[in-house]
Amino acid sequence: MLRAIKTVAKKMFHFCGLDVSLAKPFDKYEWLRGKDIKTVIDVGANTGQFAKYIHKLLPDARIYSFEPLKNCYDQLHKNMKAIPNFRAFQFALGNENEQRTMYRNDFSPSSSLLQMEELHKEVFPQTEHTTLEKIEIRRLDDISKELDIVDNLLVKIDVQGFEDKVILGGERVISMASVLIVETSFQSLYRRQHLFDMIYAMLRERGFKYMGGEEPLRNPLDGSILACDSVFCREKP
Repeated sequence: MLRAIKTVAKKMFHFCGLDVSLAKPFDKYEWLRGKDIKTVIDVGANTGQFAKYIHKLLPDARIYSFEPLKNCYDQLHKNMKAIPNFRAFQFALGNENEQRTMYRNDFSPSSSLLQMEELHKEVFPQTEHTTLEKIEIRRLDDISKELDIVDNLLVKIDVQGFEDKVILGGERVISMASVLIVETSFQSLYRRQHLFDMIYAMLRERGFKYMGGEEPLRNPLDGSILACDSVFCREKP
């Protein structure tokens, strides 16, 4: 979500007379090449923005992407169909196997299983309108037998406030990861979402060390940081 919404935010900053330079897309995670990543689990794939990026960076890695919204899943499948080591799943990940209603946003990267806070709509007016879509949710640990996971594992989670549920439903798989990239918020953009402090505490308890944040998403009205992609690496015993 951050990559897509930052493009809109940058335009709003320019409208206010401010120049905001964004980092080149392949600079920030170049260091992953040295981690010998063999498997990538992409949770909240949207139309394949991260999957395409990580495939170019790590062309030999197996990529498993999860996207519940039908139109986004169809586009994801189309965008990645030529990649032989890629597989897509049309369901969300959470802490229970269930059917739920998702808030499908006209700006699809802002779609969530949680209702959007007014702050989100205030600072990004293009995200104001949502419709409802029934989706399936499954636990990562339950479907892991369908995945051929080879060390080292990278897990990316970008699920608009549902991060804690993904972690709770994937304890065993996430414990295998060398690197986690988790979108975390510092201000509430969705109702009942866990903010950075809670996600940090959850992952510290599970043996991960916080390594810093990438791609800060700023409030175009006052410049404050709303969210970023937080990087965690497994601590060596």
